[in-house]
Amino acid sequence: MQDAVNRKWQIAPHDQSQVADLQRSAKVPAIVAQLLLTRGIDEPSRAEAFLHPKLSDMRDPQGFPDLERAVDHIFEAIKKERPIMIHGDYDADGITGTAILYRCITLLGGMVRYYIPNRLADGYGLKTESLKKFAQDGIALVITVDCGIANVEEATVAKQLGLDLIVTDHHTPGAELPAALAILHPGLPDRPYPFAGLCGAGVAFKLAWGLCQRKSGSKRVTPQLKTFLLQAVGLAAIGTVADVVPLLDENRSLVHHGLTSLLQQPVPGLIELMKITSLKEKRRLGGEDIGFTIAPRLNAAGRLGQAPLAVELLTTDDTQRARSLADYLHELNKSRESIERSVYLAANKQAQAQLDAGAQSALVLGGAGWHKGVIGIVAGRLADKYHCPVLVTSLDEMGIQPGVGSGRSVPGFNLAQALTACDAFLLGHGGHAAAAGFQVASENLDSFRIAFCEYTDEHLANPMQQTDLKIDAEIPLSGLTLSAVEQIERLEPFGQGNRRPLLCSSQITICDVRTIGSGDKHLAVQVSQHGLRMRGVAFGRGHWAEELKQLATPIALAFRPVINTFRGQRNVELHIEDWQQGGLPDESPLLASSDTAD
Repeated sequence: MQDAVNRKWQIAPHDQSQVADLQRSAKVPAIVAQLLLTRGIDEPSRAEAFLHPKLSDMRDPQGFPDLERAVDHIFEAIKKERPIMIHGDYDADGITGTAILYRCITLLGGMVRYYIPNRLADGYGLKTESLKKFAQDGIALVITVDCGIANVEEATVAKQLGLDLIVTDHHTPGAELPAALAILHPGLPDRPYPFAGLCGAGVAFKLAWGLCQRKSGSKRVTPQLKTFLLQAVGLAAIGTVADVVPLLDENRSLVHHGLTSLLQQPVPGLIELMKITSLKEKRRLGGEDIGFTIAPRLNAAGRLGQAPLAVELLTTDDTQRARSLADYLHELNKSRESIERSVYLAANKQAQAQLDAGAQSALVLGGAGWHKGVIGIVAGRLADKYHCPVLVTSLDEMGIQPGVGSGRSVPGFNLAQALTACDAFLLGHGGHAAAAGFQVASENLDSFRIAFCEYTDEHLANPMQQTDLKIDAEIPLSGLTLSAVEQIERLEPFGQGNRRPLLCSSQITICDVRTIGSGDKHLAVQVSQHGLRMRGVAFGRGHWAEELKQLATPIALAFRPVINTFRGQRNVELHIEDWQQGGLPDESPLLASSDTAD
C-alpha cells in the first residue's frame, strides 16, 4: 500500500455551461473560469476581485479596535523619549511583525529595542522574568507581537512593575483578557473586526500603518513613510504565508502585493537571502517561494534558539552585515533539516506502532530529547501523511522538566479547542485551530493521550482511514501546456484557503523512478501518457519508489502542475500528491480547454 491512509478521490463536478458563462462574462480563459467555480466564485465582480486584488482592498487601520488608543500611547512614549520594547514571538510570523514595528518606530524617532525569547530555554509568550528585566533596564512601554493574549497573570505583573503594555496578537483568546492599555486582535468577540484571519505580522502592519497616518496627519502618508509601508507589506506577506492563515480577504491583497514588494524593494537582508536562494533571479514570486524558501530560513533561527538574528537580518541596513546573516541563516536551515529528519524517523516509527495498536483519529507522540525546535514541523509532516491531528512532545531526558509539545491539525478540527477540553492533563497550552503548543508532565502524557484521542473520536468528522482528496478536475497531460499552466497561475498567491489546483489524469505509465534529496526523502519520476513524457516530483514520498518500480499496468495520478525554471528553460512538471492503480473513481468532465477568453 503506497501510504498508511486510504485516500478517496473526490473530483469536483463541473457544469460546462456555467464555465462558458463565467469565461465570457469575466473575460477569463476557460481553465481559470473552471477553477474559479471550483472555489465557489461564480460572479464576474468576485472573479475580478480574486484575480486582481488591490492594496486599497485592505481596510483602513482606523477600523481596528483599540488602534487609536495604541497609537496615542506609542506617540506619547516617542515624544517623551520613553524606551519602548517590542516583545515578539520566535516564529517567522512574530519575527516579521517585530521587524515591521521596530523599523516603524525607529523611523518615527522612538527609542526602541526588540526582544525575542529563546524557544528552547524560555518558551512561548510573556514571562515574568523578562518583564522584571525590562523594568530594571528602564523600559517604559512593552508592545507584544504575535503573543500576549493569553498572558493574563503576566500583564498584571507588568502593571505592578510600572510597565505600560500594548498587546498585538491573533491567537485564540481565553475567557479573560490581559489588563493592557490596548489590545489589537482581529478575533475578539466583544471587539469585532470584519476579518479575523490576520496573522501576527498582519496585525503589526495595521498598527504600523496607523502610526504612519498619525505622523503624516492624514490617511495619505508621506513619501518616506509610503516607502516603508510598501516594504512592510512584503514583511507581512512572509508572516502571513508562514503562519498558514487563509489567503482570503485582506490576506490575499497583502500577499499579492507583498510578493511584488519583495522583488522590487525588499529590505537589505531579504535581498541577500534571495540572492543565496536564487529567488532574486525569478521574474515573479509566488506564495510557495515564501512557504518553502524564505520562511523556513527565518523559522530555522527561532527553532534553534537564535531568532534575534532573523530580526536583525530584517532590520539592518548594513549590506555586509545582511550578507553575513543571510549566509548564517541559510546554513542554520541545513542543520535544522538534519535534526528534523532524525526526529521525524523516530516519531514516524512511534506513529506506526500506535496505528498498529488501533489508533483511529489522532496520534499523540513523545520522545526523550527530541529537539523542541523541530517538533512542530514533524507534527505537520505526520498530520499530512496520516491525515489526522498529530501532537509531538519533547520529553526531558532527566524527567525533571515538563514535556514541551506542538500539534498540527487537519481541516475541520479545532486544535485549540481540543487542548482546552483536555487541559486537566496539561500544565499550559495555547494556539489556534490549525496549530498549537502545550506543556505536559511526563507522567501525564499517557492519560493526556487517552483523553485527546477520545475527544477526537467524538469530534473529528472524517477518521484517518476515510480521508478525501479533493481534486479540481481531470485533464490529459497534453492539456498541460506552458500557456495553460501560466493561466492557472493567475490564481496566485497559493496557500492556505487557496491551494495550487489539484488535477488528475489516468492511463499514466511510469517510465523511470528514482529517489532524490538527502536520505532519499523525495521521489522523481518520468511519466508517459499517449506518447507524451513529463517529469514528476513527489516531495517526502521516497518510500513510494519500490512499489512504483514494480507496477506492470498504468495508474492514475493526482498532481499539482507547476512551471519549473532551470538554466533559463521553463517547463511544466507535476508535483505528485497521490496515485492509485486502475482508472479514476468516477466519470468526470475533462478540464476546459486552455483557449483564451473572447
